[in-house]
Amino acid sequence: MKHYLSDRINNMSTSATLAMAAKARELRQAGKDIIGLSLGEPDFNIPDFIKEAAKKAIDDNYSSYSPVDGYGDLKDAISKKFSRDNGLDYGLDQIVVSTGAKQSLANVAMVMLNKGDEVILPAPYWVSYSDIVKLAEGVPVEVPTSIDTDFKMTPEQLRKAIGPKTKMLWFSSPCNPSGSVYSKKELEGLAEVLREYPDIFIVSDEIYEHINFREGHVSIAGIPGMYERTITVNGVSKAFAMTGWRIGYIGAASWIAKACTKFQGQITSGANAIGQRATIAALQAPVEKIRFMIDEFHKRRDIILQLLREIEGFQVNVPEGAFYVFPDISDFFGKTLRGKTINNASDFALYLLEEANVATVTGEAFGNPNCIRISYAASEAEIREAIARIRKAVNS
Repeated sequence: MKHYLSDRINNMSTSATLAMAAKARELRQAGKDIIGLSLGEPDFNIPDFIKEAAKKAIDDNYSSYSPVDGYGDLKDAISKKFSRDNGLDYGLDQIVVSTGAKQSLANVAMVMLNKGDEVILPAPYWVSYSDIVKLAEGVPVEVPTSIDTDFKMTPEQLRKAIGPKTKMLWFSSPCNPSGSVYSKKELEGLAEVLREYPDIFIVSDEIYEHINFREGHVSIAGIPGMYERTITVNGVSKAFAMTGWRIGYIGAASWIAKACTKFQGQITSGANAIGQRATIAALQAPVEKIRFMIDEFHKRRDIILQLLREIEGFQVNVPEGAFYVFPDISDFFGKTLRGKTINNASDFALYLLEEANVATVTGEAFGNPNCIRISYAASEAEIREAIARIRKAVNS
């Protein structure tokens, strides 16, 4: 029988991060000692106070369908979180809770993009942005950045990328995969350009906001003139180590939130009830409750940067947030290591997996073909061992 799959799915790329994680699992099952530095998943356990809230929700019989856009008291907690942490005033009718921030992004794309609408993506960008845009029949427009500018788009680059079909700008700060953080001054520079184009909307992915090693996080929605046209995306996966709980949310103009609720109602309905109740506890807690994780990520960043700088051919900058480094490894292109020719970042990432037993992700998946992404959401011992293996593999 023929496989009658849609063009939609045949044209969609497989998530490179998930594919590498699956490959690493296969090798482990085959007896290989693989160190996984490919997934963006904190290695911490969920804080106990969040677990207790989930247990109470089970005892309180939160087992029925939840409202499509989220429980009212969770949305109230999100509204207060936006006010406390971001200086943003989102009413309950402007908030939609979804099954992870990834669904939040997909909702926005599906309700706002028409065929041929262009979406500007400063590259590197999170691996799923491009395919989510394409699924909504939009057209990704990549704006290349480099390690020399800390992988941040300049106002001049933004202006040059805008065309008659530009509908949206999507970016993350702190950024996955580069760890770059836009300062207030840098966001004001982008906003100055966007004010000249009032019909362009902004998706600001801020899921790493608390894993930030500089003074404070800045939301572009708080820049004058940007609030009404910005969709602020967040969730609890990263800062609260709740990746498996799948709770994300947006703050946006009420007409956008209403459209996302309508769309979500036909796709998944409300997010899981227990996860929502646990998220209330997470968001109501002071940020100091998770400071130990942020401090540990900061320490690990400094360790991995020091170790990578000792490897000839690795060019690194200093990421100011998230838990990734994004070294430029183009110096290896055209070289042969242990009989294997390295033509691109994908070859290099595969070489590290096969020869060093270390899983990373090619930068090509993020729109930057000269780099690889290395996650340091792993223990210090694993980081040290992984980089030692990489050094041995490339020095051969």
